[in-house]
Amino acid sequence: MSAVEEIASQAPAVQAVPKRAMTLSSGTTFVVVLLLLVVPLFVKNFIIFQMTMLLIYGLAVLALNILTGGSGQFSLGNSAFYAIGAYTSAILMEQYNVNYALTLPVAGVICFGAGFLFGQPALRLSGVYLALATFALATAMPQILKLGFFEHWTGGVQGLVVTKPDAPFGLPMSQDMWLYYFTLAITIAIYVFSVNLLRSRSGRAFMAIRDNEIAASAMGIDVATYKTLAFGVSAGITGVAGGLGAIAVQFVAPDSYTIVLAISLFLGMVVGGVGWLPGSFVGAAFIIFVPNIAEGISKGLSGAVFGVLLFLVIFLVPHGARQVAMVAQQLLGKLRKN
Repeated sequence: MSAVEEIASQAPAVQAVPKRAMTLSSGTTFVVVLLLLVVPLFVKNFIIFQMTMLLIYGLAVLALNILTGGSGQFSLGNSAFYAIGAYTSAILMEQYNVNYALTLPVAGVICFGAGFLFGQPALRLSGVYLALATFALATAMPQILKLGFFEHWTGGVQGLVVTKPDAPFGLPMSQDMWLYYFTLAITIAIYVFSVNLLRSRSGRAFMAIRDNEIAASAMGIDVATYKTLAFGVSAGITGVAGGLGAIAVQFVAPDSYTIVLAISLFLGMVVGGVGWLPGSFVGAAFIIFVPNIAEGISKGLSGAVFGVLLFLVIFLVPHGARQVAMVAQQLLGKLRKN
């Protein structure tokens, strides 16, 4: 049996959720960051916009990864927190003339509070029941945003138009390019924070609860506090992503944040690998580009083509991009020994 076949045969045994947050090596990280810095200099604005959206959705998927991969709590409601963050930034920018950069921490804090409060009653639920509760939240949010009581701020069904910011200090770059680099800086900061969080005492508590809640409680871990904290952190990061999304798209409307978005984020987490933070951006690329590929193959049957492509990905790599990365890492190790 060849080295490749031997590694491939062992691949299905890879755990879906690692014992610790698996990250890229320092060399690989440097190459990825360098490419992210250089590529926008040589592509058109539309490609830059797509790369910006990839980073934004990657943040939202990463937030879900912290909740599910970190603490073991399943959620189908992160689109609601994404919507809250988007509307917070849009309202502050357009109605109160707040600088776009300052709206993001506000969106993060508001969503952290909303997630923490939602996590309190959710403590009584787990598994599919928690997923159903968050599903209800995601389903209700677009309708809440359409209520006449909030229409003065949200614009009702018509939504709000958001002004895209210009590059500061007279920098010679387009709005799309500046927003991309601004988003990249925030993405790197949140990614580093997330890695350190899962490696910290709180992160170890999250993973202890994920592995065995009863054993974690017996070891003295405050299960209720850490589970709600995980909800709050996940919602806060999702809120920042939502704020960035509103600025990038230049528009917010209730129907942009339906349950379809929630399922897309969950799909991105599964495709990228549950618990593997770099996979969040692989999953984001999947939910952004694969539907376009499916439509290019057949416009009339784009949904069916997308379903077939998704089935093939899940069948071939059931543990997502994390499994591919581990196989590649083991293969390189074999080649180096030979």
